[in-house]
Amino acid sequence: LGCDPLNRDAVVRLLEIKNRDVNKGLILISDNMTRLRPFMGELTKTQEQRLTKYWPGPVTWLVPAHPDVPVWLTGEHQTLAMRVTNHPVAAGLCTTCDMPLVSTSANIAGFAPTKTRLATQLRLGLTVDYILPGRVGDQSTPSQIRDLDTDTIIRA
Repeated sequence: LGCDPLNRDAVVRLLEIKNRDVNKGLILISDNMTRLRPFMGELTKTQEQRLTKYWPGPVTWLVPAHPDVPVWLTGEHQTLAMRVTNHPVAAGLCTTCDMPLVSTSANIAGFAPTKTRLATQLRLGLTVDYILPGRVGDQSTPSQIRDLDTDTIIRA
């Protein structure tokens, strides 16, 4: 599921669909790092190198959030989860929209994510506006999450 990260109503609706607590924070994806920069706080050279080493790809980083990033994105955190995706459909959507997008699994909190268009329609029905055609990624597990400050793996 995804939406415009700066549209509060859209993000609140996404959280309601998922029954997800706003305090958890969300992930932003983009087709390139340039689109994510306005959401980032200041980074060290080492932090920049960590990001460019793994992006694009299936690694989500907890990056210091810019002070102006809305709380509906960061939740109770000072960081924001970000990923430059190499998934062609997701990257193409970011390119077309000319912005990063909120990205989260297509599921209600506590349930397994759906992996097909039909399963998403059956599970979420009319609560979503549109289901983009195309394949989900080939990974059998969610993206790895790492802390940018410490390079610690948060989720393998």
